[in-house]
Amino acid sequence: MCGIAGWVDWQQDLEQHRTVIDAMTATMTPRGPDAQGTWVSRHAALGHRRLAVIDIAGGLQPMRRAGRDGGAVITFSGEIYNFQELRAELASHGWPFTTRSDTEVLLAAYLHWGTNFVHRLNGMYAFAIWDERTRRLVLVRDRLGIKPLHYAPLGDGMVFGSEPKALLAHPDMTTEVDREGLAELFAIPRAKTPGHAVYRTLCEVRPGCMVVADASGHREHRYWQLEARPHTDNFAGTAAAVGSLLEDVVRRQVVADVSVGTLLSGGIDSSAVTALAARELPSEPEAFSVNVGTSGSPGSDSWRPSADEPYARLVAEHLGIKRFVVDVTADELVDDIDRGLLARDLPGWGDLDTSMYHLFQRVREQCTVALSGEAADEMFGGYAWQLDGGFTGHDSFPWMYGRRQPADLLRDDVLAEIEPRRYEAERYHEALAEVPLLPGEDASRRREREVFHLGLTRWLGALLDRKDRMSMAVGLEVRVPFADHRLAEYLYNVPLELKRHGGTEKALLRRACAHLLPREIVERPKSAYPAARDAAYLARLRDLVLDLIHEPHAPVFDLLDREKVRVAVTSDLDRLPGPITAVTPAIGLTYVLQLNRWLELYKVRVAS
Repeated sequence: MCGIAGWVDWQQDLEQHRTVIDAMTATMTPRGPDAQGTWVSRHAALGHRRLAVIDIAGGLQPMRRAGRDGGAVITFSGEIYNFQELRAELASHGWPFTTRSDTEVLLAAYLHWGTNFVHRLNGMYAFAIWDERTRRLVLVRDRLGIKPLHYAPLGDGMVFGSEPKALLAHPDMTTEVDREGLAELFAIPRAKTPGHAVYRTLCEVRPGCMVVADASGHREHRYWQLEARPHTDNFAGTAAAVGSLLEDVVRRQVVADVSVGTLLSGGIDSSAVTALAARELPSEPEAFSVNVGTSGSPGSDSWRPSADEPYARLVAEHLGIKRFVVDVTADELVDDIDRGLLARDLPGWGDLDTSMYHLFQRVREQCTVALSGEAADEMFGGYAWQLDGGFTGHDSFPWMYGRRQPADLLRDDVLAEIEPRRYEAERYHEALAEVPLLPGEDASRRREREVFHLGLTRWLGALLDRKDRMSMAVGLEVRVPFADHRLAEYLYNVPLELKRHGGTEKALLRRACAHLLPREIVERPKSAYPAARDAAYLARLRDLVLDLIHEPHAPVFDLLDREKVRVAVTSDLDRLPGPITAVTPAIGLTYVLQLNRWLELYKVRVAS
């Protein structure tokens, strides 16, 4: 996996500023605990922190390679799952290789095919290539945005890195947020606009895009997007195609020179991945589950109609694999409330971040790579907002139907400045304008495509971002087989009636994996990732927010209305808005606390 950082400047001599790239690279140490490397020339400085997964001895970075007419240097985070096929093809063209790493293949592919090589890649990746021949910087991000990559113009050049903290370590960068950044945090916190990084001047390379920069400026190019096509397969044929594709995806993604495990909740998504991995790995994988501690019964509701434990145990017994349960206590959730903030460099999702951090920390003690079932709901239709007419008929992002947003807590002057409803509407219509459609399809089918596309380009990005930050904070590589772009291309064109065949959510996935798993797992309804609902935990968070309300100089109240927060916390706690939909107000309480900590720790300046 790894963390990358860099600085290019077409005027300055960067060889005089090695300490800057060293400092930027050092911020990525959790992402790459195994080695650090930097490469500096007159106009480019690249940094790399390595998590060694493929070719432990030979894959050191940054890596330089000479071509037929000059050289290039790469710093790369991620995995290229088809690198062996690419290596064989390049070898047939006369390219020699001295390592077994996918990094060397990437660099040779660029030198041989130019930027068109991105169309050949299958994987999760974010990388930067400095082309010494043209003094050009190329930044590339994978199609679905599994791996992050940020950049910012700076003087006569540009800085970039896996996370904002790498860029913010440059002495000329500032932690400033303008009205658009505030609108992202408060108006559409769940559906962050692709390319927007909240901090002023910072951008993300958008999924499926590359940014090319030279002395004349920088330009972004989209190299991949979904295409609308007719779908002619029936339910059985579609399920068979899905099953075949999933087998190929997992076969590619279990390849590693280190230990590989799986994340197992006992739902159909993670269970299918675990079963497929168990068939492909030379030794049985170890599986890991999480239990977010409560002082009483976890209960059940529409969010979590059933507990994970009995189902995850059943899968492990059926497959004959070892399983470990990670218990996260309420005390740990409170004591480590800053974990998500520090990993994201932004306010996050409270205990959903913290418990995932603790889960991944435990997994990392035994595995370097873990496979996850993330993205299956987006692909196969597992959410109410994809299926229920109230949500899909909503005239904005469907998951925001009937939900309050953190903007409801803003001061009136801040509300007037950022105009959250206008901002939400503009972002929504921009998102709709990107949706590929087929001529002649009726309004119902058009809306199906819109909802799928919104989920893949707005909703999924937040989940992948969380997965990346919490896993890389402990040096764990998490792979997401359901986020394979070939699966997305196929399922974008499958009608909803096939995805929910017989009125069953994710019917296609259940049919495709029915032969792998016990019937109880195949038929288990969706149960969401566990949110903490412990009464004592909620009371402690509430007390912390009440204490914050009484702090006269708390910076968060330069943005939030102190009285609105007080009323919500004391009189209407169940309706306290938060950054995501959840059955507990704990997420909203932690958002207020993290906003304040973020403003303090990062010394954020709000631009007027």
